[in-house]
Amino acid sequence: MTSPGQAGTWSRSSSTWCGVTPVPDLFLAMMKEEWRIHSTVFGGRWFALFPAVIAIFAFLGSLALPLFSDALPYTVIALLAQILFLLAGVMVGSFGLMGREFMNRRFGQASLIAYASRSLPVSEQRIFAAFLVKDTLYYILLYVLPFAVGFAAATPFISLDPGCALLAFVSLALAFLVGLSVICFLSTLYARSVRLLAGTVVALVVLTLAALRLGASTAVLPPYAFLLDPGPEPLVLSLLLILVPAAVSVLFVTVDYPDRAKRFRNSLDPLAERLHPLGSEHFIAKDALDLLRSEGGAGKVVFSFLLPVGLVWVCLRVLIRFIPGIDPLVVFAVLLGVISATIYNWLTEFDSFSSYTFLPVEVSEVIDGKLKGYSLLSLLPVAVLVFAAATTGGAGTFLPALAAFLSVSAYTLAVTVYLTGLYPNVMLYHAGVFLWYVLATSPALLLIIFASILDPLYAFGSLLLILPAALLLSRGRTKWQAWEMPGY
Repeated sequence: MTSPGQAGTWSRSSSTWCGVTPVPDLFLAMMKEEWRIHSTVFGGRWFALFPAVIAIFAFLGSLALPLFSDALPYTVIALLAQILFLLAGVMVGSFGLMGREFMNRRFGQASLIAYASRSLPVSEQRIFAAFLVKDTLYYILLYVLPFAVGFAAATPFISLDPGCALLAFVSLALAFLVGLSVICFLSTLYARSVRLLAGTVVALVVLTLAALRLGASTAVLPPYAFLLDPGPEPLVLSLLLILVPAAVSVLFVTVDYPDRAKRFRNSLDPLAERLHPLGSEHFIAKDALDLLRSEGGAGKVVFSFLLPVGLVWVCLRVLIRFIPGIDPLVVFAVLLGVISATIYNWLTEFDSFSSYTFLPVEVSEVIDGKLKGYSLLSLLPVAVLVFAAATTGGAGTFLPALAAFLSVSAYTLAVTVYLTGLYPNVMLYHAGVFLWYVLATSPALLLIIFASILDPLYAFGSLLLILPAALLLSRGRTKWQAWEMPGY
């Protein structure tokens, strides 16, 4: 289990590896790996500035809190922040679910510390313990601490006690770590048995629903309970939810997945023939086969898509109680369009353009194939939107919601392609790229959401985004023609 930031090099002659390797040495080496890959791609300065961008947006968002305090209580805003950081922890930890293919295809030329137990006298448990500590500190410094610093800087201007910032930092860090440790635990189960994973997930869902029905919300999200009423009980419960799954993950971790013989017929040409009317048929077919034949299959896309969509829907059901006139289906469609753009990240996950360099293929052709594959996979979010409309009685606003989804999805995708090319999973950690991404998307999204509160039919105005989306896609295809990700 590892992440793109763990690709790097390590000398086998280092005396550190002789005998028993101390966890602190592994931890420091992994931290260096995490820094090396990002600084290699776009320079250490831009990566170091990424937390500053998070802090600035947290500061500006905190300044706006009093504007919404009448309609949206601070407790509700705090709950949304808790869910956001819980989801961030889940997304960071879920990298283990996509497994070996990603690392082998994208970073196969690198020596990975996370796989050192295969060839060196270092146990898997020792390495994985260092990995968890590294991820904990690394992403808290990258996300949680900058967010808390931005909030703390704003407290004097919004009449809040600066001590709230420290409390917010602790509770958000706990929420992040709960998500990280639980998903690492599930990843360990996944490596052992898919059936065991499925049974555990079902049991956790049943227990969560039972706790909510009994009114034991503290047991479901204890970091939030700690934020509202700091005390030993929610703190201890939060730590248990972090330490117990993490300890089980370390004790039973394995980097050796069960070997299964996989044999496939040559499906590329038959599939490409069926996709011929779309053009770029061989690129689309290759991406489809990569997804279907890799660990987890197409379920990886469903998992990484449906989980955040479900959390967004839960948040919206909370918000509609406090914001009169809001149409949840239109707002959901806007946010669904943003989340759907991450499907493009999956399509660019398993290869880089270097694998095509010996063929008469241009970057623009590869991008075209990814875009067409994305269009096909967008049928999934459309189905989710139809399901949401059918189950909530939102048929009357389905058409403006559909227009908002299609427009926002196309525009967000176009911004992603223009700013990151074939490398969105790495380039969005570039401070400048991330800043431009937020500035390019946020105003349009907020305008659509606020306009839909006045009248859901105003969501049809989002169709105006199609023109800049087409322009950005055209320029993006040209912009990335001569760029290739550096080696590691």
